[in-house]
Amino acid sequence: MEQKKYLQAKLTQFLREDRIQLWKPPYTDENKEASLALTDLAKKYADKLKCHGNEVEKILEEIRCKAIERGTRNENFKTKGIATIEVFLPRQRRKDRNTLLETRLHVSGKELRSKIAETFGFQENYIKIIINKKQLQLGKSLEEQGVTHNVKAMVLELKQSEEDARKSFQVEEEEQNEARLEEQTIARTRRGLEILAERAAEMVVDPETTPYLDIANQTGRSIKIPPSEKKALMLAMGYHEKGRAFLKRKQYELALPCLLDADKYFCECGTELLDTVDNYAVLQLDTVWCYFHLGQLECLDDAEKKLNSAQKCFKKCYGENHQRLVNIKGNCGKEKVLFLRLYLLQGIRNYHSGNGEEACEYLNKAHRLFTELCIDPSKFHSLLQLGFTAQEARLGLRACDGNVDHAAAHITHRREELAQIRKEEQEKRKRRLESVNVLKTMGYSTHAARHALRQARGDLDEALKTLLSNPQRWWLNNSDPETNHHQESPSQENIDQLVYMGFDTGAATAALRVFRGNVQLAAQTLALNGGSLPSDLQLVAEDSSSTPSTSPSDSAGTSSASTDEDMETEAVNEILDDIPEHEEDYLDSTLEDEEIIIAKYLSYVENTKSATKKN
Repeated sequence: MEQKKYLQAKLTQFLREDRIQLWKPPYTDENKEASLALTDLAKKYADKLKCHGNEVEKILEEIRCKAIERGTRNENFKTKGIATIEVFLPRQRRKDRNTLLETRLHVSGKELRSKIAETFGFQENYIKIIINKKQLQLGKSLEEQGVTHNVKAMVLELKQSEEDARKSFQVEEEEQNEARLEEQTIARTRRGLEILAERAAEMVVDPETTPYLDIANQTGRSIKIPPSEKKALMLAMGYHEKGRAFLKRKQYELALPCLLDADKYFCECGTELLDTVDNYAVLQLDTVWCYFHLGQLECLDDAEKKLNSAQKCFKKCYGENHQRLVNIKGNCGKEKVLFLRLYLLQGIRNYHSGNGEEACEYLNKAHRLFTELCIDPSKFHSLLQLGFTAQEARLGLRACDGNVDHAAAHITHRREELAQIRKEEQEKRKRRLESVNVLKTMGYSTHAARHALRQARGDLDEALKTLLSNPQRWWLNNSDPETNHHQESPSQENIDQLVYMGFDTGAATAALRVFRGNVQLAAQTLALNGGSLPSDLQLVAEDSSSTPSTSPSDSAGTSSASTDEDMETEAVNEILDDIPEHEEDYLDSTLEDEEIIIAKYLSYVENTKSATKKN
């Protein structure tokens, strides 16, 4: 099967190079039948490929028939507006069947999903459609989502749903429940990541108790990120980590939507940032790896672009011949795992494109790296006995070219170095949180405190000056929703303080009501406005004086709010469980899968060479 695909790709390449159009004379007659010229062409290419002429002619005829069908479909689209979508089914659903689907482009994504489910025997709610590297949105039309004639659609099935009449109702129900759980998992993933990204972007988490996603350079130190890009980056990294967690569990149908969402959010970040770290390059590799395991590599036009993008990104981050990486970290042994996978995927991609020589070159490069990165079991166990983890042992041995003593020293030094970096980064975040809390105790909202500190680059005194210079703006526009409730009437003591300062009793009472009893903010605002409140704050004072302090809905909503908070906590914890503790987890691999795939594709290349020699 793989050899046939290779031959198809090779013949397609020849036809393109020779500018031959099989659907036109002399290869196709007026009745759209194959002519003798096709037989002559088959003989020519068979001699060139050293293959049997009958086999080549059969494949050329398949290519010719598909070209004629494509022409008919193009005409149909021009005259009737009926577009054709090429549907790529999950591996277990493929049976040499026609996978073309006709549709109007004004229909919704939901209607297309229903049609695909009905045509190919899926349960509608248990499939996802990927078109143009994005998940199909059910509520928008195909036109709105950029779907065009002759586009390719990949179907992801959230459960093993090959209908078998012998299955009992109980087994079928269990599978449906499993699919529902998978759908809920995806929804919880999105919600959990949004919450985490908001917390991280606004720096409101407690650094002692709540870890959050961070982005660092090759030394492990955090990189300063513009606020406008922070949330997008947090979401990108979160989706990537969740996708990687699904990849580890070989849940490729769940991994791909997460990886594609990660790509979308990474693209919202500046190129300068993406050139500094290798996250985006690793994402490209993970996405193509996922495509491969879904059996969809040959149908993806962008696989080659993703691999080229990864290669360029690695070069920018690591330098020419990894020199920048070596200067920073002292070695590049661990990162070679990424290049092994890159070369392997480039070899597979070239093989499926009919480029046998290039495929052989990349596969051999991958094999050489695999040999270099293989770990001696005895050395591995020696490090385990010293108390290091399996992950540390693999990474340490690869970083130190297999030297056990050097690896032990390397791991120990790295542990100490990272512990120090984490301590410094945690202290920075803790100081930031303490500064926010100081401003909150002075009556400012969390939102106002964060923005003022950001504007003052973390300097508490400068942030306070910024806030005091215009208190009503910081109060009105940035107050916290959770604290935006009516408070008790101002105390007589606080009113007397303001009156003693020379302010009118009515103005003092109104100001204290607006600022919820905060004498400092009330006095500052009255002083800046000639002893009275600005008109916008007077409205707030009137509104708060007429609002009852409690209402039946306050207590009635407590249970609902508690339930929502529990659900959010569950969603966040589920994300945190999948974020690896080791910062170089993405570089750790046993290479078991890679070993099998390298051997398989090298055998395909050798079989192709052998067949050529025999003929």
